[in-house]
Order: sequence, then structure tokens, then C-alpha cells
Amino acid sequence: MHVQLVDPSAFTPPYDHALAGALARAGVDVELVTSRFRYGPVPTAEGYAVNEMFYRHSRGRKALKLAEHVPGMLRHRRHARAADLVHYQWLTVQPLDVHLLAGGRPRVLTAHDVLPREPRPGQIAATRRLVRRMDAVVVHSEHGAARLRDELGADASRVRVIPHGAFDYLTRLPAEQPLPPELAAVEGPVILCFGLLRHYKGIDVLLEAFRSVPGAELWIVGMPRIPLEPLRELAARAPGPVRFVPRFVTDPEIPAYFRRADLVVLPYREIDQSGVLYTALAFGKPLLLSAVGGFTEVAALGAARLVPPADPPTLATALSELVADPAERERLAAAASAAAAGPYSWDAVAERTLALYRELAG
Repeated sequence: MHVQLVDPSAFTPPYDHALAGALARAGVDVELVTSRFRYGPVPTAEGYAVNEMFYRHSRGRKALKLAEHVPGMLRHRRHARAADLVHYQWLTVQPLDVHLLAGGRPRVLTAHDVLPREPRPGQIAATRRLVRRMDAVVVHSEHGAARLRDELGADASRVRVIPHGAFDYLTRLPAEQPLPPELAAVEGPVILCFGLLRHYKGIDVLLEAFRSVPGAELWIVGMPRIPLEPLRELAARAPGPVRFVPRFVTDPEIPAYFRRADLVVLPYREIDQSGVLYTALAFGKPLLLSAVGGFTEVAALGAARLVPPADPPTLATALSELVADPAERERLAAAASAAAAGPYSWDAVAERTLALYRELAG
């Protein structure tokens, strides 16, 4: 079976490459159709082909990228004639893309974000039309499946829950980079909050909570998508050090941050699932999560502790308890490692994905 995984803008290279590799190990002829990722190295292709046919000339410039989009989608539609099945990971301009999909073969969409956050006018309707054009839509949690059915009216028979996989490739990179010297010198407990800084991720909630957490450092690591100054003002009121690393962190740098962390916290206001969560699972890290979206399903395996979203006092209590209790952190870490090796392993994800492909391809 020849399958094309399609991510025109290279939104999620770690996921794309991990799924492609796992499917290839399961015997699928896989081609990842994407564009060049411009922010750092991507995982090495092992057993599958990579075709960077999208956005060859834009070099990140939005106007040129938009001009290239329709020709690129039309080029892919012709290219997809060689595939037995096309699996879209992301579609960049949904109101246009719904008319530019490959035809004549089964189509699958993975809804990484079930619904757009802060949608533009018409975007929800475009998402609904796109979902209805698919033979199957994959989501990473039962929570996401319910949203597809209830909020987009998706046909329940076409919605499939296939978990996100743990990013274990990061645990065996050939050339890890060390922490910056000022971070490597830290000796006490470290609480890590990692990933793009956005409002829905509750960084402000975490900083409010950290004002009541003694005996630890807080590291906030990731490229800002919100103003930093209000966050720095909140950080200045904390009893312990708060260190910001406000930039994109490349794959070779990531392992050092997670290996050093004593606790990973994701205080999101809303989410379905998070790649950061599956990075922490891969490194066997204790997790403290908001009780939102698919996070509750990970916690049900014993791999995380939950707190209500947007509740600084309760979050502060949980942080203080976990900082002071190495044994509980160790228990959570063991459960995280077991989850990463079991239901959230990429081989398990590939097995369920291949079963869907075979069903659709007959």
C-alpha cells in the first residue's frame, strides 16, 4: 500500500516523521509530502520518502507562500494519483483546500486541533465542510471525538480515536546539545513549562501559582506568541527564580531541558492534546496537567496529576506538594514511562492507523 502523508506547511515535523517511520516499520510504502522546515533540523527519514514539493520559493514570506499555495495543492492533486490513500495532517487554507483535495482514493484527515482557536469569520464552516469531505477523521482523544460529533456534526462512523505517540526519537539523538551554562549550574528542583507561549497555555496562571511555591526554580522555555512583559512582571513577584528562554528550541537542544526537569507542568486553559506532553512522556517525567481535553485520558493511566484549569491556588498547592515529595514524582515518572512504551508508543499508533487504512482501501 502506497500512502502519502501530507503536511504542506510543515506544521508538525516531529509528528509527521514519527508516524511515517512507524508506518514504514509496519510495511507501508510511505511518502511524506511537505515543505522545508525553516526553524531547525527535523528527524532523519528512515524507511520512507520525503518530498518537499510545497512552498519552494516563499522562504517564509507570507505573501509569496499564499501565492504558491493553490499551485502547490494542484500539483499535489496530480501527484496523489500514484497513492492508494492520502492522509492529510494539516491543511493551510481550509476554505480553498476543501476544493483542492486529491480525488479518486480514500482521504483521511488528522484533526490535531479539532476546532480553530479564535476562528476568523467563516473558518468554522470551512472546517465543517472539510471534515465532511473526508472518508475518516483521526483525533487523539475521546474528548476530541466528542467535539467533532457534537460541534461539527461529523458522522460518528467516520471519527476514529488514535492516540498521539510519545516522541521517543528525542531520547536517542546522535548529537544532543548541553544546557546553557547558567541553567546547567542550577542545583535545586526545576519545574519546566515548555512550548510556544500562547494565552491558552495559562503561563500567567502558572506564574500566579508559583508565587506560593518555595524551594524550586521555574523555567519557561519557548518562542513567545504573546507579550512577555506582563509575564516578567508576574515572575518578579515569585519567591524563587523564574528563568525565561524566549526562543524556538531546536531538537538537539530539547533533551537537555527535559532530562534536567524534576517536574513538567502544562497549565493549559484548553487543549485536545499536546506534543509537549508526549515529549515529557518519552523522557519519563512526572506531569502536572490541567484537567482539560485529552489530558484527563493520560492522567487516567496514572501518568499525570490533574488540577482544575485557571485555578492558581490549587495549582500552587499541587506544585508545592510535588516539589516536596520525590517519591510521588518517581511514581508519576514510572507511569509516564510505561504509557510511552505502551498505548502511546508509535508502533501501537501505527498498528491502529494501518488498520484504518486497510479498512478504507478495502
